[in-house]
Amino acid sequence: MTRSIPLQVLVRTNDPVRLSFLVALLRDAGIEAEILDTQISGVEGSIGAFPRRLVVADDNASRALRVLREAGEA
Repeated sequence: MTRSIPLQVLVRTNDPVRLSFLVALLRDAGIEAEILDTQISGVEGSIGAFPRRLVVADDNASRALRVLREAGEA
């Protein structure tokens, strides 16, 4: 059985470098983050038309937003 964890979207962007940086910021703060919609690039031909979503568990959302704001990224 798979358990569902409520997620909150923090950022939507087409910039893979920024996403990588944001994930690193959050992981350094001990917050697990995931990037959704990465597989869509194969469907779209890697033109960047569909933004990727950076998400964290609802329980970590306020702390994650604080980390991103302190880094000037939210």
